[in-house]
Parts: sequence; C-alpha cells; structure tokens
Amino acid sequence: MALNFKLLPGLALLGTLALTGCMSLITGGPLIIPGRATGTIEFVNNTSYAFDAVLISECDVGSYGLNRLPDSTEIPPGKSYQFTVSTGCWDVAAGTIGVGDAMHRLVVNAGQVSRYTVNN
Repeated sequence: MALNFKLLPGLALLGTLALTGCMSLITGGPLIIPGRATGTIEFVNNTSYAFDAVLISECDVGSYGLNRLPDSTEIPPGKSYQFTVSTGCWDVAAGTIGVGDAMHRLVVNAGQVSRYTVNN
C-alpha cells in the first residue's frame, strides 16, 4: 500500500492547530461553554431556498467554523431551526451552498431565544 505524502503537510498542520488551541478557527469553537448559562439561537428561513449550511461561532473567534446542521438536515423556506448555546456574543451565518449566505452578529441572553430571520 502506497502512502500519499501530499496529505502529510495538511495532517501536520491540522495536528499543530489542535495542539496549539487554534482548533476553534476550524470548527468555530464549542456552542456550550462550561460555567455559563445557556440561551437559544433560532434561524428563521424567510427565503425561497432551503438553508443547507448554518455557521455559528463566538464573536471574534476569527472563523465562522463548520456547518452546525446535522447531516442531511436543511431548514426549508418558512421553517426554523434552534441551537442551544452559551450566553454571550455570537457570529452567525445561514445560507444555501451555491446560492449565497447571510451573516449577522447577535447577543444571546440566559433562558431567551435570539432569532435571526433571513429574508429574500
């Protein structure tokens, strides 16, 4: 079996990022931070396209991170989807791959729902 050496630099970089605490640049960081109260972010889709990507990260992490929707999950037009997150400032984005996305910054308070509605 031949080893593909082209993959090694990428794996080394990923390993370095994980060890240096920069993994949140890739993932967007955890949605629940131990010791902090929680609230909810609700994405409301008022567009004519189903959202197939939702990105959420704490403000100023440096990246919106990876798609937070479960595999094979979309938010159809006229529907919404909720995520439980720790309180504080969050950068969020929702959109349709190949069509476009919308980004916003919002604050989540304990026990409350912060809605992000995307319109056409």
